[in-house]
Amino acid sequence: MHRRLIVPSALAASLLLAIPASAADYAPGAPGIGDPYYPASGNGGYDVSHYDLRLKYQPETDLLEGTATIIATTTQNLSRFNLDLGLKATEVRVNGKKARFTATGDHELEVTPAAPLAKNRAVSVVVRYAGKPSELKIGGWTAWHRTPDGGVAAQEPDSAVWWFPSNDHPLDKATFDISVSVPDGTQAISNGVLTSQSSRLGWTRFNWRSDKPQATYLATLAVGKFDITTDKTDKGLPVLNAYSKDLGGNAGAARASIERTAEVAEWLEEVFGPYPFNALGGYVPNVTSGYALETQTRPFYSPRQFANGANVSVVVHELAHQWYGDSVSVDRWKDIWINEGFARYSQWLWSEKEGEGTAQELADYVYATRAADDPFWTVKPGDPGPDKQFDIAVYDRGALALQALRNEIGDEDFFALLKGWPAEHAYGNAKVSDFVKYAERVSGKPLAALFDTWLYQPSKPAAPAAAGARIARSQPVQPVQPKSWKKIAATNTVHDHDQHGDGHGH
Repeated sequence: MHRRLIVPSALAASLLLAIPASAADYAPGAPGIGDPYYPASGNGGYDVSHYDLRLKYQPETDLLEGTATIIATTTQNLSRFNLDLGLKATEVRVNGKKARFTATGDHELEVTPAAPLAKNRAVSVVVRYAGKPSELKIGGWTAWHRTPDGGVAAQEPDSAVWWFPSNDHPLDKATFDISVSVPDGTQAISNGVLTSQSSRLGWTRFNWRSDKPQATYLATLAVGKFDITTDKTDKGLPVLNAYSKDLGGNAGAARASIERTAEVAEWLEEVFGPYPFNALGGYVPNVTSGYALETQTRPFYSPRQFANGANVSVVVHELAHQWYGDSVSVDRWKDIWINEGFARYSQWLWSEKEGEGTAQELADYVYATRAADDPFWTVKPGDPGPDKQFDIAVYDRGALALQALRNEIGDEDFFALLKGWPAEHAYGNAKVSDFVKYAERVSGKPLAALFDTWLYQPSKPAAPAAAGARIARSQPVQPVQPKSWKKIAATNTVHDHDQHGDGHGH
């Protein structure tokens, strides 16, 4: 501790500073972070830097008990603030002192600290809470999957409220320590590195650490009985994959896909630059959903993704998100193209590498097989609206936009862009408009009109624009389907958006 001597001349000034501002100077933090797609998501007035979650979960009853310690900094003079939490809080402390709290809305926990909080101060918030996540429905749906031997939290655009209190929006990213106690013989899988595990009195505790900023929806928890494989990459990164013991006929295909995670990541490093996190892997729990999700360092895959055999393309998609979506996250949810357009384009590049159809051939095929009156063209990937956020157009038309860009600026600048963008915005957030400006800076070309045509016009780009972007230049009567098309199309369910339980996937 450093003590500072106050000289007499500074004493009067310091006494003035010690007088608290009037109560009128303190205001409640906003109950939303300001995202027009999801006005209730996130909160204002503070910025979280770290979550420490100590959890106990009983698979038989679905009872989750938790103590969350949240380390944050105030961004205004706060009289009170909100956390996003759907389970029932039983005690809240702010800076060690008991705080008053009340549950409001679908998932707001309103906290009034014993004393108001001054701007730019470090704050610790401890929340004790409990509940059965599967019983929590918001707007008729749940992000919690009950499985025969446990439960899983994996969902987009939000899943945190089902299992921990947070500032639940990608704009407020933080590091995570997640410690989970489960009955012996059961495992708890989460993000990052498994730092330790220990057993005592019939319970095993798993301690996981994610040491790079992570959006709350990218935090995941899976409790159940898993077969686990571990390895290290050439660069020493730990790889941990987990497969539910009861995947039935999909087990072999799931392994044949996900065991290629390290290989795919190595290839993606050539395209996008150094892998941004401290661990790699994936997990397949026994859930009935059909989607996959880019949960940070350890993507979630539904068994149905492998119902027709191995599909490495879905692994490519979710791992591409580690750069585009996880390290560089959306600023607002309308910026979803900078996640999904790039993850889909990475599948096109993998197809090109594997000799199963070039990105150009895939782009030509998408353009040729979608008639001008197809509703596909009415969706604007650059701002699709909350109801179309995971529409196929955000993926396929979003990837088309990237092929048009590649043709316009040439491979050298295009691939420099793909590497430079995640480096420039590492661990941060960005808007579509930021990418447009970045592409113009790297290429030295005006590109606003190109992006407007492919991302914002609610109609099929006319033949001259397509020809100018070298899309479907010599359109055959019957377009030839690239060999990789079926495998890529089979991953379309990664974005199934069923609001009644199967999930807004990704």
